[in-house]
Amino acid sequence: MLELQRLCYEDLKIGMTETLIKHVSSSDVVGFAEVSGDRNPIHLSEHFAAKTPFKTRIAHGLYTASLISAVLGTRLPGPGAIYLSQTLNFKAPVRIGDDVLVTVTVEELMERGNRARLSCVCSVDDTVVLEGEALVKVPTREEDRLDR
Repeated sequence: MLELQRLCYEDLKIGMTETLIKHVSSSDVVGFAEVSGDRNPIHLSEHFAAKTPFKTRIAHGLYTASLISAVLGTRLPGPGAIYLSQTLNFKAPVRIGDDVLVTVTVEELMERGNRARLSCVCSVDDTVVLEGEALVKVPTREEDRLDR
């Protein structure tokens, strides 16, 4: 579990990075299927998955994407940030037992609206499995002070 870190717009700098490593377990994938309603057997049935090009069960793509949300909501920028948009380019499957490395980096800061554009990359070993960009609205120190 990531420890909470609350950054304000003024704290952000181009190039700031946060990471998360998440081991993907069968129970994670089953739980995500329950929460999302996506019960595609490629995620839940080893027998079904064995007949696919992947040869084994894979995690939901949006499960992997949700790990990006974990970084944005807890570390960079953290609590108080508002997720405005996200692009996702799925590059490779994530399998049960994989360790996913999530890297979020500040690429651009936009004073108007206190927004930050962040690159988001998920990888397993040396393989990029997902990449994209997030746009978030980040509270200023003044807004943060008023919220407390």
